[in-house]
Amino acid sequence: MSNKRDNNKKVDWVDATLSEFDGVRYLHLDSIWVQGAMRVKKPERLELEYIQRMMVWMLWRDSRELNQGQAVQLGLGAGALSRFCRKQLKMKTTAVEINPTVISACRHWFHLPDDDERFQVVNADAGAWVADADHWGTAQVLNVDLYDHDAAAPVLDDEQFYRHCRAVLADGGLMTVNLFGRSASFARSAARIALAFGSDQVWHLTPTREGNTVVVAGRGVSVPEREVLEQRAATIESRYELPAQKWLKLVRPLPMNIINQIRD
Repeated sequence: MSNKRDNNKKVDWVDATLSEFDGVRYLHLDSIWVQGAMRVKKPERLELEYIQRMMVWMLWRDSRELNQGQAVQLGLGAGALSRFCRKQLKMKTTAVEINPTVISACRHWFHLPDDDERFQVVNADAGAWVADADHWGTAQVLNVDLYDHDAAAPVLDDEQFYRHCRAVLADGGLMTVNLFGRSASFARSAARIALAFGSDQVWHLTPTREGNTVVVAGRGVSVPEREVLEQRAATIESRYELPAQKWLKLVRPLPMNIINQIRD
C-alpha cells in the first residue's frame, strides 16, 4: 500500500488491521479489502494467487541467475514478496512502504525480518523513491503493488511514474505490476506502462478470478524460445513450488486496442 505524502502536513495513516481464517492471516487497511496474506504455519509461502503471479518475471531470467542483483517492492502489503525474495531467492531485497502502521504490523504479525545487509524496509513515498536518481539502475526486479484502503485503482499510475520505474531497473531488469484487469482502468494503466517501456517490452497475464491482472515490463529483454521457457517453468515449480507452467499458458502480449491507443 502506498499513497503520496505531503511533507508539510501531518498525515493520519489508515491503521493496519488483521483477520484470520482457516490458518491464513490477512492484512487490511480499515476495510474489508485484503492487502496481503500469510499462511501462519508456512510464512515463506506465497498464499494469494495474484501475489504468486507477481513472480512471473522469473520466466524471463536464466534459472542460474535468479538470486543475482536486487529485488525492490513498492508497497509492502503483508510482506509476502519481500520475505520470498529474501528467504527463498536469497536476493538483496528492499521494500518501500509509506504507511508506518503497515510496517509495524508486518514486523509483529507477518514474520517480516529485521533490516540487515541484505534486507531493508524503507518508510518512504514510492513515487519519490523511484524519482531519486541515486536508485536508478540498481534493481534487477521491481514489484509494484500500490493500492490504498479503498483498493479502487493504483495510487501511482502515470507515465512519469512508470518512466522512473524503468530508470530504477538495470539493463535486462523486469517489473511486475498488479492491476485490476477487469476494470476500465486496466487499458489506461497498461498504455502508460507501454509508453514508458515500449510496447514490445510489455506483457500481461489473464486476470485471476478476483480480477487482478499482472503486467510484466522489461528493460531491454526478449522472450526466450518456448523450449527454454518450459525448462525454466519446470525448474521454478520444482524448486520454489510456484505454478510457473500455468503462467506460461496465461502470458499474453498487449492487446491490439492498447497498442493502437499508443500509436494514436
